[in-house]
Amino acid sequence: MGARIRALRKERGYSQESLGEKGGFHFSYIGQIERGEKNVSLVNLAKIAESLDVNLIQLFAYVEEEFEVTENDVQIYEVVQLLRNSSSEDIRVAKNVIKGLLM
Repeated sequence: MGARIRALRKERGYSQESLGEKGGFHFSYIGQIERGEKNVSLVNLAKIAESLDVNLIQLFAYVEEEFEVTENDVQIYEVVQLLRNSSSEDIRVAKNVIKGLLM
């Protein structure tokens, strides 16, 4: 995980300090994660991913693996985010609308 974070950070031209600032972490914490000296929680991984402008799926992709998020992936993610903040009734209605569109 640390190697992946380092690779993404360097691709974006961020220093450990600038990535730490974006995510609300001390730069030494970022360095410890990159070197595998610290275990990192999923909450902090999500903050790091957001700071790197990637989603968690991309963060977990192998460094050597070419991983591309399609436009459909982005759209699905956005729909899920909208539904997370919706009532149970709104989610049920949205599900029925989607079923109707796809059948």
